[in-house]
Amino acid sequence: MPTTTAKTTESEFVFTRVVDAPRERVWKAWTEVEHLGRWWGPKGFAWVSATLDLRPGGVFHYCLRSPDGRDMWGKFVYREIVPPEKLVFVVSFTDEKGNAVRHPMSPTWPLHVLNTLTFSEQDRRTTLLMRAVPIDATESERKTFAGGFEAMRGGFGATLNQLAAYLAGATKGDAS
Repeated sequence: MPTTTAKTTESEFVFTRVVDAPRERVWKAWTEVEHLGRWWGPKGFAWVSATLDLRPGGVFHYCLRSPDGRDMWGKFVYREIVPPEKLVFVVSFTDEKGNAVRHPMSPTWPLHVLNTLTFSEQDRRTTLLMRAVPIDATESERKTFAGGFEAMRGGFGATLNQLAAYLAGATKGDAS
């Protein structure tokens, strides 16, 4: 089973996960839409569609369908890309046109969260380190974000379980 740890400060969510795959393969899983569609999103959600423009200022805009049939849109706006070491991006819930909207279940969730994701490899295993902080957030939004750390640990853990399972299949030749 992959190793997962999570630490937090009052304002920063930090999550670490080790997956049994080389860094180049993990990088592709995070940066190519055909791979993202096989694992990205909350457990139980179905991939509907996505566009991806991997460059600083580019956008990954996606739609997932919840188990009850509701569509959920989100996007990453890339700020920094250092293949295969680091991705820095701003995450937002959005509407179909890509406009930032409130979290569907939390009216005080920050509209924009800055994520820094690093990829390091040792012995053909990749450590993912994610740091997330709200940006341009009100005090209420920062408190909601900090109050959501436990749910974020569970959500990212489940999503990265899907990544690990996908990569296990990919290393067996199911995907490149």
